[in-house]
Amino acid sequence: MRCAEPDCTCRELTQVLTDYLEGAMAPRDRAQLESHLEECEGCANYLSQMRETVHAVRGLRAREAVPTVPADLLAAFRAWKQDEPLPGPES
Repeated sequence: MRCAEPDCTCRELTQVLTDYLEGAMAPRDRAQLESHLEECEGCANYLSQMRETVHAVRGLRAREAVPTVPADLLAAFRAWKQDEPLPGPES
């Protein structure tokens, strides 16, 4: 996590947070990131939100997922790309 710009550390944190949460970060980079987290409330909040998200997703069960979700998301994305109205739940 090295950068000359003052706010670069915050941007870099969002890019390497997965490595941090999975324990796959080099000790020096981990220490630098943790030092930044002690000083930056915004990044500390972001880390907290990511931890909550990971915890919530791990709690989901396969049967809770609606089988049509991937197709619905794809249709919404295609409509957005073509600047069309998004499909409603009845589509």
